[in-house]
Amino acid sequence: MFMSIAPCYLLPQLPESLAGLAELALDLRWSWSYAADAVWQKVAPELWARTRNPWLILQNISGETLQALAQDAAFLALLEGHLQRHRNELTDPGWFEQKYPKAPFQKIAYFSMEFGLSEALPIYSGGLGILAGDCLKTASDLGVPMLGIGMLWQQGYFRQSLDDCGRQLELYPYNDPTQLPVTPVRDADGEWLRLSLPFPGREVILRAWQAQVGRVTLYLLDSNDPLNSPADRGITAELYGGGAEMRLEQEICLGVGGWFLLRRLGIQPEICHLNEGHAAFAILARAYSHMRDHGTDFPCALNATRAGNVFTTHTPVSAGFDRFAPELLARYVEGAPEAFGIDVQTILALGREHPDDPHEPFNMAWLAIRGSILINGVSALHGAVSRRLFQPLFPRWPEAEVPVTHITNGVHVPSWDSAEADALWTRRCGKNRWRGDLGDLPERFQQASDAELWQLRSVARQRVIHFAREALQRQLAAAHRPAEECQAARTALDPNTLTLGFARRFTAYKRPNLLLTDPDRLYRILRNPRYPVQLLIAGKAHPRDGAGKAMIQEWTRFLRQHPDLFGRVVFIADYDMLVAGHLVQGVDLWINTPRRPWEASGTSGMKVLVNGGLNLSELDGWWAEAYTPEVGWALGDRGEHDHDPEWDRREAEELYRLLEEEIVPLFYHGRDDSGCPCGWVARMRQSMAQLSPRFSTNRMLQEYVEKLYLPAAQYLRARQQRTQTESICRWHDQLAAHWQGLRFGELHAQSRDGVLHFQVHIYLDDLEADAIEVQLFANGEGTAEPEIHAMERGEALTGAINSFTYFCDVTTQRPAEDYTPRIVPKHPLVRVPLENSRILWYR
Repeated sequence: MFMSIAPCYLLPQLPESLAGLAELALDLRWSWSYAADAVWQKVAPELWARTRNPWLILQNISGETLQALAQDAAFLALLEGHLQRHRNELTDPGWFEQKYPKAPFQKIAYFSMEFGLSEALPIYSGGLGILAGDCLKTASDLGVPMLGIGMLWQQGYFRQSLDDCGRQLELYPYNDPTQLPVTPVRDADGEWLRLSLPFPGREVILRAWQAQVGRVTLYLLDSNDPLNSPADRGITAELYGGGAEMRLEQEICLGVGGWFLLRRLGIQPEICHLNEGHAAFAILARAYSHMRDHGTDFPCALNATRAGNVFTTHTPVSAGFDRFAPELLARYVEGAPEAFGIDVQTILALGREHPDDPHEPFNMAWLAIRGSILINGVSALHGAVSRRLFQPLFPRWPEAEVPVTHITNGVHVPSWDSAEADALWTRRCGKNRWRGDLGDLPERFQQASDAELWQLRSVARQRVIHFAREALQRQLAAAHRPAEECQAARTALDPNTLTLGFARRFTAYKRPNLLLTDPDRLYRILRNPRYPVQLLIAGKAHPRDGAGKAMIQEWTRFLRQHPDLFGRVVFIADYDMLVAGHLVQGVDLWINTPRRPWEASGTSGMKVLVNGGLNLSELDGWWAEAYTPEVGWALGDRGEHDHDPEWDRREAEELYRLLEEEIVPLFYHGRDDSGCPCGWVARMRQSMAQLSPRFSTNRMLQEYVEKLYLPAAQYLRARQQRTQTESICRWHDQLAAHWQGLRFGELHAQSRDGVLHFQVHIYLDDLEADAIEVQLFANGEGTAEPEIHAMERGEALTGAINSFTYFCDVTTQRPAEDYTPRIVPKHPLVRVPLENSRILWYR
């Protein structure tokens, strides 16, 4: 039995009537429930506005304030009402329980190197972590039985500041766990739960923490234990920091340590969801546990457990996969056999394209693929890109059959909508609109009036301008700019001006400076006296990305060269969830300019949808699926142009043209008597109604359940018996032993009355006929899927051993030459080609 530490262990003595504040503060549900705002604004309005961290508020509140609140009848009624609603929402049956009353699985463990839940818990870097956090929040809303496994980073990702010359400065403030909304996990004796993880020549102690995310628990590990060496205490210091060895240590802690933690807690998840390859070592730890529990060898253990593993890849280029030198990995595997349980060569083979190549690095994505039953990309385009990237693991298989599906990302809408947007959606679509099937949300929201929508935009623009002004004042003061500049920042930006937003990581493929291709033209757009435009920018460059840092400075130089743009263009430093939330709620137009197809999905543009912002984006990632002319604007021709400077110039020209000829005029023209731009609002309505539900994590997680978790659970149940996994192992062994002996005889094809009759002789060596399937294959025409027809086994061939005639009839207008037979592995419990990629073609 395990328990959590009492929630008040670091708090001042709370009056009994205020005890519920601790319960609320430690449940991160306040990060997406506006109902909680009134409570914390009443307790500490200034601290709430600056930190959005109730747990920090409770630790810093004075006894005098507590006593006053304890005597405030109105506040006590507010607190009690919110507590009751909060508890009801956590216990009411969710979508999952209602749709699956006999749950097909009990628990999903979602492994991720980072989780972006709130700026109050800064253990995230960017989109990968934000998606993971949004996924946990949605699991709580829908009642999906999920838990998270991650790391409690002592510094997290760096914090950004700009010096007087606009150069990025990296800062690494310490994440004091006592100030974060997390608590230690303690065992039944009250001891802090610690894991001892074997590393070469030593043991590394990992401490276990937990954060509550509504109905979902997020478990976090850190190595900052006093009994560890200084170097080992630093393993969990910096997210994505250090060199290759530290990255390897971090990923062992996440995968192996995360699985060991689940074992210590007595949690047995049927499904392990690996959010990127960072967590792939969980595959080995899970298989090793199965070996010890059931007394099997590693191949049988892997066959039994991989059925419960699913892998989501976010990487659009091969260089993005984590790779480790074989000698480095060997040092950790051989130095800690009790962590992995198998020899280093077996592990290395799982992470290599060519298993026997001693010089090939170990690829974490390859391990994730070979240890999972289902794989998905994060958009339709990224699914196609991933099939191309993973093709080397499936030689001679057509790219279209590489076993990678896609589930397009979404965003947790309640986390990213403004209070005004929340109120509008509630009026039109009901309070529980994001907690179940999306149903007729588009049709219901279409009824929103022009006046409602334009009022939403106007208020949101005012709010983001107020935020930007305050941020600019702080930045100028920190950079020691003249007092008059700091004073002028108070009136920067215009609440009635078209406001563009651009915020993301500054790196080459995202082309954050495409707008600066022709600085004079951009200047004219911004300074148009009749149709003014203003721009909010935010973003960080990786500390080792010199080119990205130079792009930030380029914007600074542009502004210094045009001092009259002060107040028209604002760069907001330290892009985090707080900054992102303000921007996506407030800007009128979100701009995104990546090089296709390097934006695997992208979610920042999805966050503006619910708030009435429109998108101008490259036809990459999610926008390649979402774009139609009535919902926004698009760049690109759906082709790939790599690093072509001429193509960049042409796209910049199109970007300027769209702004000058379509976007800016639409915003300012066609206004009715009340000043509402009817054409602009019409696009808002279509974008909000059509795209907000479609690109929500509500839809995404339901697809995860139906396309990943349910099938994986079925595969796992089918392999529960040892005899079943042993039969799979024997099947693999038979294929390995006899595949080279398979061969085709002659192929005969005849056409009669629009039907093609195919017949071919197959010689099976000593392989059982049920171990393979003979198929007739033809490439798809145009964009169509390939044609695959199972050929039927006929009579045994006279005078030949274990040889048969296979035949097939196809009704088609295509010529017989389009079709060719092939032999593929077949087993009722196995996914081919994912689990066995052999294939033999007739020609």
